[in-house]
Amino acid sequence: MCGIVGVVADPEVINNVTSMLIQGLKRLEYRGYDSAGFALVECSTGKLLVFKDRGRIDDVVKAYGISRYCSISGIAHTRWATHGEPSQANAHPHVDCRDEIAVVHNGIIRNFLELRRLLEEKGHRLRSETDTEVIAHLLEEYLKTSESMWDAFRKLVKVIDGAYAIAVLYAREPHRIYFARRVSPLIIGLGEGFNMVSSDIPSMLQYTRRFVALNDGEYGYIEPYHLYIEKNGSHVEWRHRIITATWSIEDAEKGGYPHYMLKEIMEQPRVLFETYTGLVSSREVEEAAKLIAEAGSVFVTGAGTSFHAGLVFAYYMSRIAGKPVIPFISSEYAVFKNIDHTGSVLIAISQSGETIDTLQALRGFRASGGRVVAVSNVVGSTIPRESDIAVYTRAGPEIGVAATKTFLTQVLTLSMIALATALYSGSLTKSEYREATERLKDAGRAASTGINRSIRQVELLASSLRNKTNIYVLGRGLGVPLSYEAALKIKEVSYLHAEAYPAGESKHGPIALVEKDFPVVFVATPPEAELLEKIQSNVMEMKSRGASTILVGTSSYLELEGVDFAIDVGSFDEILAPYALVPPLQLLAYRLAVVLGRDPDKPRNLAKTVTVE
Repeated sequence: MCGIVGVVADPEVINNVTSMLIQGLKRLEYRGYDSAGFALVECSTGKLLVFKDRGRIDDVVKAYGISRYCSISGIAHTRWATHGEPSQANAHPHVDCRDEIAVVHNGIIRNFLELRRLLEEKGHRLRSETDTEVIAHLLEEYLKTSESMWDAFRKLVKVIDGAYAIAVLYAREPHRIYFARRVSPLIIGLGEGFNMVSSDIPSMLQYTRRFVALNDGEYGYIEPYHLYIEKNGSHVEWRHRIITATWSIEDAEKGGYPHYMLKEIMEQPRVLFETYTGLVSSREVEEAAKLIAEAGSVFVTGAGTSFHAGLVFAYYMSRIAGKPVIPFISSEYAVFKNIDHTGSVLIAISQSGETIDTLQALRGFRASGGRVVAVSNVVGSTIPRESDIAVYTRAGPEIGVAATKTFLTQVLTLSMIALATALYSGSLTKSEYREATERLKDAGRAASTGINRSIRQVELLASSLRNKTNIYVLGRGLGVPLSYEAALKIKEVSYLHAEAYPAGESKHGPIALVEKDFPVVFVATPPEAELLEKIQSNVMEMKSRGASTILVGTSSYLELEGVDFAIDVGSFDEILAPYALVPPLQLLAYRLAVVLGRDPDKPRNLAKTVTVE
């Protein structure tokens, strides 16, 4: 879970690429931020300069005065540690013994210990604890018996084992950057008189809108006017794979908000409408629904927020389509690995399309005979490419580490698939289907209503909770997965311990912790009479033990007794309720982080895209 970026340019077109590297790397800081580093080929001397240290990108740039250097090419890295603690020695780039080869890497080299021992036996002096450093020294070693660095690099990709995205800069070839990709994401940016390589598109949007997403096992090099890709020793034709991004650079910046997280919460009315507009004319939704309707068994998987979206999908599939769905967390796929999945379908949900646990579950499921429908936000990413059908959410770039707009666009996408499945399985008539999908057109309006009706109350609530150490979030029915997501957001960005449970489970143990003024948040979705009665009972159970009871719900719950603080999001049915309820809960997590002095965009120990096990 690191970010890499590299630029190589014609000096007659761009006389200094240092600022491009800095700006590009800053847009990758969401991928990890415990250390940062740069390797530059200096304009005047052609010498390889390496600057790296523990800390955020701006701090490292300032400490070493990197902005003042002129470079004709360079690579840079922002790190989330996987091998070796955050330190200057372990920060990337890593270099060989002669300080001529610099390497940045995202992922894990599984056989690095074996390779390290072999290199040390040959006299190489490795200076870090990382798995990445072996790459630089292997290239140095292979150069001794190779005709060129390109030949040495080809040997390298045959030897290293693991999940990786690599960029290599060689001082003797300043107008070329080598790259390789396996599992971990890597994108090429095509410019005029320059080319780039990066972990993600937003880091390059300021400079180009034309991209090529590398496939697993591909490697090659970029030069100012040239891109060359190989796989298994054979040339790969890439021109037909060029993607033209429609995102504006403003979409990847804060747009006047103090934090990306707040900006992305407030963007939800717009992106939900854009997602809906794309889905109503999507052939992929129809194809996915047919596949699911005909499946013997249906599974859904994801990690973190994506898993919670999967739980919402499972709820709708049972309620609307009458078809049970088996949800599981991606990292626990081993429970199902010995099952023959022939005739079954897996819905694999991943915002980035690169989540390693979800990718491995997908691969295991397909290997056992199953078919896969991917739901992702990133066009051309690995999970959609390796699935039978890919449905995209169209949320645009999400920079904040905590998922906000991507959750609701996933819910909307999955709801459309569930409704289409209900149509194909006969659970809904055509008129019922049209009516339900038309209602989803108002998802953006529901989100806007939820935000507008809660924003001031959330500030008061966050202020009252700032001195608490524990919070329960309870729900029933559709409110259960929404409660899980609310608790996760509070934990992620405020560091307060928030725990979600089905409300009926609270009396089977969790209620033992409840004492005077213990905050309990109820997420109340549109009720049937029985559900309303049960939520009332749960509120009184907590109130009788001194709890501070908080309601975030639709208008039908306003008459509940025993509620100390209520946020009424308006009157919405079961289809639209999530879009009104979730933004206030996200805002609560955000405001708690702010009043406690946390940075909601960069929560500690977390990174945006989990691409290592």
